[in-house]
Amino acid sequence: TGQVMWTRNMNVKRPIASITKVMTALVVLEAGSPNRKIKVTRAAEQYGLAYDPGEAGLHPGDVLTTRQILEGMLLPSGSDAAYLLATTYGPGWPAFVRKMNRQASKLGMTRTHFANFDGLPWPSEHSTYSTAHDLVLLARAAMKQPAFRQIVKQHSHWIGATSQHRHYYWTNTNLLLRRYRGAIGIKTGYTAGAGYCLLFAASRNGTELVGVVLDSTKSNAQTRFTAASNLLTWGFGIARPAG
Repeated sequence: TGQVMWTRNMNVKRPIASITKVMTALVVLEAGSPNRKIKVTRAAEQYGLAYDPGEAGLHPGDVLTTRQILEGMLLPSGSDAAYLLATTYGPGWPAFVRKMNRQASKLGMTRTHFANFDGLPWPSEHSTYSTAHDLVLLARAAMKQPAFRQIVKQHSHWIGATSQHRHYYWTNTNLLLRRYRGAIGIKTGYTAGAGYCLLFAASRNGTELVGVVLDSTKSNAQTRFTAASNLLTWGFGIARPAG
């Protein structure tokens, strides 16, 4: 319904790390063509190896669909996949980032700015930033996309080898899916400046709740999942079923 149930510092601008990839996915999905075939470039591989130890492991020369690359970006949080999508759908990543900012403006994310497509700390730690309020707007928009919902609720995803590509297996970094009954997504994030972050959604008894935890801690990756679980349990305790 858009009703805000609980907040703390919801309008404070903060780096958001890989939660940025939710906007990357939304821009790509709104462009259509989920079955578009894209060849993995060496530049995408090199970007992932240089900047992101959690990259999707895309192999140069492999041909994958947009949908498959989205899974490689959203589940293991592959920045190589984000790079490949941004350069393909820009075309070129600077043009793609401009599309991300236009989409943010369209959604009413007035305290958000994207400097890149994956939330990594370049040109600086605070170049890409948003707020808890704005990220909930983003989450609600992304979760309206059926393909996005289907991807982010998966615990893992396997792609068998074909003549066009090798096999891939990705696990979801969002451990809330395994730990909280009704969890349906959506995206983790971490950099040293952003801390451990989680944009999350869950559904129970006809009620769907969306929330975000930014900078849960700098040192404990698990705390964000505990915080999200506590928020959701409290929220479902007072929420009434939709309709």
